[in-house]
Amino acid sequence: MSKLAILQYPDERLHKVAQAVTQVDAGIRRLVEDMAQTMYAADGIGLAATQVNVHLRVILVDISEDRSQLLVMINPEVIKMGGSAECEEGCLSVPDVYEKVKRAAWIRLRALDINGKPFEVQADGLKAMCIQHELDHLQGMVFVEHLSPLNQARILSTLAKPKPARRKNRIRGKLAV
Repeated sequence: MSKLAILQYPDERLHKVAQAVTQVDAGIRRLVEDMAQTMYAADGIGLAATQVNVHLRVILVDISEDRSQLLVMINPEVIKMGGSAECEEGCLSVPDVYEKVKRAAWIRLRALDINGKPFEVQADGLKAMCIQHELDHLQGMVFVEHLSPLNQARILSTLAKPKPARRKNRIRGKLAV
């Protein structure tokens, strides 16, 4: 396994639309292993392949405290979503920025697992928010693009400033994906 570099907003590669995985093989399984190591090392709870400059429809989510519930979704496809909820989100590609984003309160989707077998999952709460956040990445969208143009400009200005040394901080209840 190896840790991958995470693209940082506003890198244009974050806006590429991911392509479907045509075959779940050893290369895809290796990508998933590397993505998981990268996500955990960055103290994240979700990661899309787009964020590591691989433009394939692969996302990972693990909102568990002990990092024991890794959910791998290959070629995820939304079946249904509903309700409305607001959650404070962050992103491994937009470090140290947290903003409230409205999303569906629950989501049901189908995907392939690490062995290429189809499955369905339904999620609500933080898990639903995280899945939707990662699905956005597959469409070439970063969460800050849900915000007003004024807030987007403010965030870009903040990101352009020199940054003090960062410390790792996994904040529960905030979506840091």
